[in-house]
Amino acid sequence: MCKERSAELRAEILFKQPESSHRGDCPICFLPLPLDPKKSSMQSCCSKVVCKGCSYADYLRQLEERLGRVCPFCRHPTPTTQEEANKNKMKRVEKNDPVAIREIGKKHYHKGGYDTAFEYWTKAAELGDAVAHHHLSIMYRKGQGVEKDEKKGRYHLEEAAIAGHPGARYNLAVNEVTFERALKHLIIAVNLGCDRSIQMLKECYKDGLVSKEDFAAALRAHQAAADATKS
Repeated sequence: MCKERSAELRAEILFKQPESSHRGDCPICFLPLPLDPKKSSMQSCCSKVVCKGCSYADYLRQLEERLGRVCPFCRHPTPTTQEEANKNKMKRVEKNDPVAIREIGKKHYHKGGYDTAFEYWTKAAELGDAVAHHHLSIMYRKGQGVEKDEKKGRYHLEEAAIAGHPGARYNLAVNEVTFERALKHLIIAVNLGCDRSIQMLKECYKDGLVSKEDFAAALRAHQAAADATKS
């Protein structure tokens, strides 16, 4: 009974619709940040992610007033070299900033330093970073920097999804054992604006697995999520 109740409680948490995606809101205009990371930028000085609209508006203001380039959020001078930006990130790492810790981990990962990347991402995940959880799920699945462990990989994938990571939610849907659970994942991801999930729902609709009404509701939710990010 205890195991059954534990599984029920976990399912309640897992299938609860997050209030927003893991990206959160722009700290300047307070609109939801787009899921596409190319439409926003992370500031190395404060680890804040600012939407392109606010970054551009601040850039124009600085040009007009002939000011030096500074962070649009904390007003710290913009680094002029990659070395300076890296130093800024390391200062944030020393302050236990999960975003900075995750970014340093990513740097090591892309250089093939899986062991070091695993350490950084584990620390970032412990501090609540959804992206780090998603990265760890991949490392456990592939056995990069750690022994393969499907159970731990699934745990980190779920933690990322619970925190509002649409990509993690989509991956859970793809690997679910029942269509009912997969559909729940897809709808949650669609409500967050996930393009891949709406495309998969479209295929399900074509195959007769999703009703016309449910698919129409999903389309409206997906469009609403996209509209909410426009600054």
